[in-house]
Amino acid sequence: MSQSDSDRNRQAVLNAFAKQTGWCEGLGSPFTARLLTVLADDIAAGGITAELVCAWPGDPIADALALRMAGALHALVLTETAPALVACYPPHAATIEQLRSIVPAVVEEHRSHIQTFLSSPPQTNEVGRSGVLVGGFLQIAEETGLPLRLLEIGASAGLNAVWDRYLYQFGAADWGDRQSPVRIAPHWEGLPPPLHAPVQVIERSACDMTPVELEDPAQRLRLRAYVWADQRERLSRLESAIGLARAYGPRVDRGDAADWVRVKLKEPVKASATVLYHSIMWQYLPAQSQADISAALQRAGDRATDAAPLAWLRFEPLHPDSRPELRLTLWPRAWEVCLAVAHPHGNSVTWSGL
Repeated sequence: MSQSDSDRNRQAVLNAFAKQTGWCEGLGSPFTARLLTVLADDIAAGGITAELVCAWPGDPIADALALRMAGALHALVLTETAPALVACYPPHAATIEQLRSIVPAVVEEHRSHIQTFLSSPPQTNEVGRSGVLVGGFLQIAEETGLPLRLLEIGASAGLNAVWDRYLYQFGAADWGDRQSPVRIAPHWEGLPPPLHAPVQVIERSACDMTPVELEDPAQRLRLRAYVWADQRERLSRLESAIGLARAYGPRVDRGDAADWVRVKLKEPVKASATVLYHSIMWQYLPAQSQADISAALQRAGDRATDAAPLAWLRFEPLHPDSRPELRLTLWPRAWEVCLAVAHPHGNSVTWSGL
């Protein structure tokens, strides 16, 4: 590789770290922002971090390289493998100078672990997004009056497939299992969704290209490592949700989302509302997969009836830098509505409903 190519690669990686640092600051993780700043400084100085990431073969932004690096270090903390790093992580309030004095040495010592961690794509399963999706499920139950047949793509570990096992707070109102160890209480603006709607789930199916196997301790660790270390409430909620998903959740199928959707939507299922849903994953699908899924939905929508309706519920940004929207398309009438806009992790929801 020429010097100019090496410089361009390094600058692309630094740009990716800077962008992720801004996202962490904007999404309430100042510690992760400080950590990424320290790593970026080491990259710029040609340190050990540069040796690990500057020859990255893909797009460092699309591949979430900065998040992979933060996850690798958090995994060392969660397993207490790097005591010096544990002493810098929340609940301790390490300064950026303290991080600068510790992090490069930890990266050097645990280089092999970090290289292995970086080789696999991030796996996150943000339970807080159920606090947005639940409004859509309630709306579908209200509109159709039918039991729900649930199909999730990009399901990761399947934590949002057991959304009805959680307790939700919508301002002064609540819905769900009041004995649940998982309580989701976003800052809610607007009226609550139709809490009186009769909800009965008759099928749960889920798919992911690289599903997280919750019975594997190493995969559970990876899931935990991608929760930002200073967001302790998210980490606690994740632990409780993992327990519920292991007890009640579906096994997540490994496979291509477009192929899976095509099979699942091949025939309508009478006396139930089929719901294809997903959250913050659409942008990672290839354009052809997006087109194939949209086509499969349209074909299935053309076959839908009032006795076998089809819903497409998605919590996704319309543009990379826009606030995600909860949108619902419901067949056979094929009407579409934006039910809400919300924080990407579901921390706040502005509900408009129908």
